[in-house]
Amino acid sequence: MNDQIAIATSRRVPGSAQKARLVANLVRGELVLDAISRLRYLPHAAAVSIAKAIKSASANAESQFGWSEDDMLVQSILVDEGPSRMWRKFGARGRYKPIKRRTAHIKVTLVQVKD
Repeated sequence: MNDQIAIATSRRVPGSAQKARLVANLVRGELVLDAISRLRYLPHAAAVSIAKAIKSASANAESQFGWSEDDMLVQSILVDEGPSRMWRKFGARGRYKPIKRRTAHIKVTLVQVKD
């Protein structure tokens, strides 16, 4: 097996990690071109962030190792919780309702496929 891997990390991506994991599970283990084309037509907001992280890992692999984009495979996508901040939504009678604005950290690992 090839010991070279290409990694890209996106930190503090807006949106919850739980929703981003649903999108990440769809493209884990696919070729990079197939994953990006699948993410393009998903209605989820996290699909844009995950596609951006995959493109970044692909660009890292091309510049560091000289891999072709046709031969790259998404080995793993890890989605962890990032920092969240409290926000407020004003309610009736002078009250407010606290809202947690969540973020996520996305880590993409690519490997080269040998034909």
